[in-house]
Amino acid sequence: MSQDTNTIDAPPARPSFGYGLYLLISGLIGLIASLALAIEKIEQLRNPLGALSCDVSILVQCSANLDSPQGALFGFPNPYLGLFGFACVICAGVTTWAAPAIARWYWLLFNLGVAAGLVMVLWLISQSVYVLGTLCPWCMVVWAVTIPMFIVVTLRNLRDGVFGAGLRALGAQLWPYAGLLVFVAVAVVVLLAQLRLDVAGNVFGL
Repeated sequence: MSQDTNTIDAPPARPSFGYGLYLLISGLIGLIASLALAIEKIEQLRNPLGALSCDVSILVQCSANLDSPQGALFGFPNPYLGLFGFACVICAGVTTWAAPAIARWYWLLFNLGVAAGLVMVLWLISQSVYVLGTLCPWCMVVWAVTIPMFIVVTLRNLRDGVFGAGLRALGAQLWPYAGLLVFVAVAVVVLLAQLRLDVAGNVFGL
């Protein structure tokens, strides 16, 4: 009975060293960007009339995003969510090296958390591009980390049987295209920003 229970609780395949390294690096990049945004928010509160270091132009800036209602979705600055969320990503990456076997529910909850992060990022992208009309540099770093992370984590979990043995074949078929899917997803965001804000013209003078 205990053997059957372990088979149900643990994923069929142990995450590789490279997967753990990917999560660690992605988490560190996201954490640094969130920390930079949190510092900028503190500076904005200290000096409301001053320009922030990430304010490059009217289009590329942090001030408008941080000072908007969208910048505090749950009543406190969004960067604090990033500090917590990306710290969890770092822990997940290190856990893949430290634990000999990790229960399936752990990766399911982790995937759910990454999916929640993606939903929030997509909403923030829509607000930034279509409502505020600005591109926050550090926010874009968070976007660039979260979107690929969701694709990689989800496809890896599919491939390794975290969502059940029945979906392993689908994961195995999609996994080789992870890079392409990331490219397409990022390209769509870039295209939407270009069509709405004319980034190439306003930033690069093209």
